[in-house]
Amino acid sequence: MRAEATRKLFTTDEYYRMAETGILTPDDRVELIEGEIIRMSPIGTRHAGCVNRVNELFTLKFHGKAIVTVQNPAHLNQYNEPQPDILLLKPREDYYASKHPSAEDTLLLLEVSDTTLGFDLKIKTPIYAATGIAEVWIADLRKNVVRVFRNPEAGQYRTVLTFSAAETLSVLAFPDMVFNASDLIG
Repeated sequence: MRAEATRKLFTTDEYYRMAETGILTPDDRVELIEGEIIRMSPIGTRHAGCVNRVNELFTLKFHGKAIVTVQNPAHLNQYNEPQPDILLLKPREDYYASKHPSAEDTLLLLEVSDTTLGFDLKIKTPIYAATGIAEVWIADLRKNVVRVFRNPEAGQYRTVLTFSAAETLSVLAFPDMVFNASDLIG
């Protein structure tokens, strides 16, 4: 006779209690996705360089207009707290010291993908759409393109665009600020 296996899904409160009690340590590179604790891939040099490049670019361009945060949590709901590579957030006086940013606080979420593209496209992007993230960019380092997802509706993005390194793009919240895709992906 075969026994039915059930999975225990963790809430964000349980996830943080695991950190407080030492079950999860500061050295654990993990995020909470659909109630499961997912180990994050190691960061390669090109990935790190891309994150550094975008961080500097966004920090300079959006100074005084938005908060740029790097590889920090976004509290999307009770079962999802990913750590995207870059978040462009609505300004707040406390710089989100009192709570992690939510989907409503997010102007742009950017993931850098070299080894995680499938996971980012099939798992994370639908979560971002379902929780109302207005715009997601995926810097696809394998194909040297920026994939742009906009207009979330019913768990998916109605607008999906791909920009080659030679093309320009802008954030929906700041349409006058234009970037070369090559400035983002290197």
